[in-house]
Amino acid sequence: MTIGVADEDHVRDLYQDLLSSWNEQDAARYASLFTEDGSLVGFDGTPGTGQAGIQEHLAAIFADHLTASYVSKIREIRFLSDSVALLRSVVGMVPPGQRELNSATNAIQSMVAVRQGSDWRIAHFQNTPAQFHGRPEAVQELTEELRQLI
Repeated sequence: MTIGVADEDHVRDLYQDLLSSWNEQDAARYASLFTEDGSLVGFDGTPGTGQAGIQEHLAAIFADHLTASYVSKIREIRFLSDSVALLRSVVGMVPPGQRELNSATNAIQSMVAVRQGSDWRIAHFQNTPAQFHGRPEAVQELTEELRQLI
């Protein structure tokens, strides 16, 4: 495998672009970061497939809601091959007009990125609630960790 620092930077930047496009409520830009047949699983479990489907799904969310903004911490970027990378992260969300995280929206995110020529695109993205059922101390610990990033 021929993987360099630049590849890791590209994957990291791709993820940051994804979160920025969400924070800016830009459904078209968000969807453009995926492969043509890319997929996602949203926070509530709603699937989206293909750039057009992902854009349509997000455009509806952005039209009806003021969405919270992400605060993130990348836990790992692992290259599965020279053209496939797995990124794992934790996120919290700050509701519109507020300064504090809403711990009920903490999540664990996974992103599979693939190299297409000299570019990287998202093949799959999953956003899973970090509710840690029965372990409120784990919710608090993650919230505190993310609060440090605000």
